[in-house]
Amino acid sequence: MEVLGGRWKLAILKELLAGTRRFSELKRALPRITQRMLTRQLREMETDGLVIRTVYREVPPKVEYSLTEIGRSLDEIAEQLDTWGRWYRTMRAVETDTDREFPVADSRDADAEIPVVRA
Repeated sequence: MEVLGGRWKLAILKELLAGTRRFSELKRALPRITQRMLTRQLREMETDGLVIRTVYREVPPKVEYSLTEIGRSLDEIAEQLDTWGRWYRTMRAVETDTDREFPVADSRDADAEIPVVRA
């Protein structure tokens, strides 16, 4: 699980499942990731055998990232994790809304009523 652990690896994987990308394309697709973190995550994914980094000898230098066969084999798993993530965010949003409707009483307030939520 460490291979896809962290905040960004799954997002990078999903981008590369759509095809080969240059670093700048990945950065644009994931605007909240820092350049340093993107570099680090790509290096880790390359070390883990998920990503191939291809450097072209031209000026200016051109570098592309693509998935290896091992990386492409994660397509279905990535889709399932993405589906679960969307479900989880929805469930957490519902819980948060419920928490706002029925806030937990401050333990220092002995007279506060705690609403009972029945399913």
